[in-house]
Amino acid sequence: MERETQFIGQSTAFLDAVERASRAAAVRRPVLVIGERGTGKELIAQRLHRLSPRWGEPLVTLNCAALPETLIEAELFGHEAGAFTGATRARAGRFEEADRGTLFLDELGNLSMAAQERLLRAIEYGEVVRIGSSRPLTVDVRIVAATNADLPRMADEGTFRADLLDRLSFEVITLPPLRAREGDVAELADYYGRRMASELEWERWPGFSAAAMAALEAHDWPGNVRELRNVVERAVYRWGEAATAIDAVVFDPFASEWTLRGLAAAAPALPCASAPETASPERPAPLPSALPASLREAVEAHERSLLLAALERLRWNQRKAAGALGLTYDQLRHCLKKHGLHRGRAGAPPPGEPGAGPVV
Repeated sequence: MERETQFIGQSTAFLDAVERASRAAAVRRPVLVIGERGTGKELIAQRLHRLSPRWGEPLVTLNCAALPETLIEAELFGHEAGAFTGATRARAGRFEEADRGTLFLDELGNLSMAAQERLLRAIEYGEVVRIGSSRPLTVDVRIVAATNADLPRMADEGTFRADLLDRLSFEVITLPPLRAREGDVAELADYYGRRMASELEWERWPGFSAAAMAALEAHDWPGNVRELRNVVERAVYRWGEAATAIDAVVFDPFASEWTLRGLAAAAPALPCASAPETASPERPAPLPSALPASLREAVEAHERSLLLAALERLRWNQRKAAGALGLTYDQLRHCLKKHGLHRGRAGAPPPGEPGAGPVV
């Protein structure tokens, strides 16, 4: 298989799904692939096609969510010239294009009820009729469909045809999310990291530090393998030091030191001599006796005090401080540089003492 369609992983749940796809490839019955976004549903469809007797014929893909409802049927079944406004010439549909091959219907749950009815007839009888025509065309197409929707629940609610679901579910392959694939995060991170390092023409692959790999393995990965690939490639690209192990991983590319989301809300409770006077809707907080020179100066002073308090409370362990303040490690490093905070100040642990953390 091509480089972009390789399967990387060693977990039992993942290998079981791949094995089931390999076994189903030999038969021409429909297959339904279920999984969260980014789990590799299209890769499974490609495997089903390439390991089948149809491997030399077309693999045609249609994303059912990418087209408006009014165009789905025309895309699937084709149309004759003049069938509707804008149809200036006849056009073959995806079923005709996939004749003797495989038709992959992604985001199947987005099909309209009318399109579902025509799809059922095409699967049952192997016939399609172009819009604006009365002459059926015979096609030999193997259907592979994919979705992240709960189709049985949709069938119970009447938003998906139960008879179509029965026809498509000869074999159902459910792909596990990345968080359930034990041991695969490290393997995938190494694979995509090496590829990115090669693209950047690094002479060697330094790998990830233990702390960075622990952060990767602890992440929940709601976007699954697609998200992991972006995170790993971004980490390699931003690191830019082929001689040292990558020690910074940014999960949120929109994170910025200028949008310190959750900084004040997630700040640890700090000891104080007396409780401050609280404000209420009826009684606003009193102004301080001496106003600062500017609002920006006051905000930066408060931000600096929160950072310093968190660091001292956690013995200058920067990763723990970042977590306590609701920041990424990279955000925290930016903040420390901006405010001139480093381990050399009073109260900071000396280099090498446990909890000191890396030097900013």
